[in-house]
Amino acid sequence: MRALELRAFDGKPESLAFVERAVPRPGQGQVLVRIAATPINPSDVMFLRGMYIKKPLPVIAGFEGSGIVVAAGSGFMPRLLMGKRVACAAPYNGDGTWAEYMLTSANFCIPLRKNISLEQGASLIVNPLTAWALMEIAKRGRHRAVVQTAAASALGRMILRLAKRFGIPVINVVRRQEQIDLLQGLGAQYALNSNAPNFDDDLKKLCHDLQATLAFDAVAGEMTNRILQAMPKQGRIIIYGALSEQGCLLDPRAFIFDDKHVEGFWLSTWLQNRNPINRVRTAMQMQKFLATDLKTEIRARLPLKEAANGLEQYTGGMTEGKILFIPNPNLV
Repeated sequence: MRALELRAFDGKPESLAFVERAVPRPGQGQVLVRIAATPINPSDVMFLRGMYIKKPLPVIAGFEGSGIVVAAGSGFMPRLLMGKRVACAAPYNGDGTWAEYMLTSANFCIPLRKNISLEQGASLIVNPLTAWALMEIAKRGRHRAVVQTAAASALGRMILRLAKRFGIPVINVVRRQEQIDLLQGLGAQYALNSNAPNFDDDLKKLCHDLQATLAFDAVAGEMTNRILQAMPKQGRIIIYGALSEQGCLLDPRAFIFDDKHVEGFWLSTWLQNRNPINRVRTAMQMQKFLATDLKTEIRARLPLKEAANGLEQYTGGMTEGKILFIPNPNLV
């Protein structure tokens, strides 16, 4: 099989090699997926730079994709998935989805509904499931309003649309005026430019007026503390990304006197804490919204050998739509 093999965590194009590998065989609890489509996500870019989880090198990159299960190891779940169209996630310590085939746990696969294409299914896990999980936290916590950073991203737009469906106001934080225009075109009522001179005052006023006691932060760095200072007492920030590539310097008075909290969210941990039946039930339920609230915009489809071009396009404009690698064009 052909694959994209990472040989160094330095983010250089030459460290991602287009190679041929032997097709692996599934063992107990595993399935072999013939990959139809696989996206580039921010987590993939950070992984290539050594700023995300680290796997033993060399390793095939890519965290999610879609395809058809063509071989199954022993166990009930692998046999159940045999021949099925699935969305799939890469194993924690093994090779990923940027290849013609991937070996993974049957528990990391989600059967696709008949009306869901393999292109749609390729981006089902990382962004849609994260958006769903974060909004589930907001609903269960009975939060009156939420704040989100990187609001113009694919994931940010999913959160905005889900929040509208569930009747939860969202304060959307972006960095440029054109991103505000984009969000307002999607129906956003509250959108702030973090580079505006009155941003911190405007954010604080909105947070207190709307009682926004929950925030989803994909940026980290100084932005986390700015949000923390703006939120009312007992505010809670969930950090799920680090687009700033910087650590957070937080004012301890917010924790001591205002009972505020900052915590992390990793989708893998959230999924692990749900039993297999609940995972499948949630995934099947959210597939109803893949064409609407959880829609992923696709701007280019490329073969694996054009990885360098794809990465350059994606990092040059992450809000413009996903880049999909198509390892097996006859499947999509």
